[in-house]
Amino acid sequence: MAKSSKTPMTQTAAARIQSAEAKANSGKVAKGGFASRAQTAAAHKTSSSQSHKK
Repeated sequence: MAKSSKTPMTQTAAARIQSAEAKANSGKVAKGGFASRAQTAAAHKTSSSQSHKK
């Protein structure tokens, strides 16, 4: 089970993680890897916060 964190994932943080992984792996980001999960978490946070604004 995933551990809950106190700080939510942001698009900026997810992009920074993906960039670091790509630089370390000759421009490649693993499908299903940490960077991919970070992007998904940020997207879910963004979509859920936008749905609450409606």
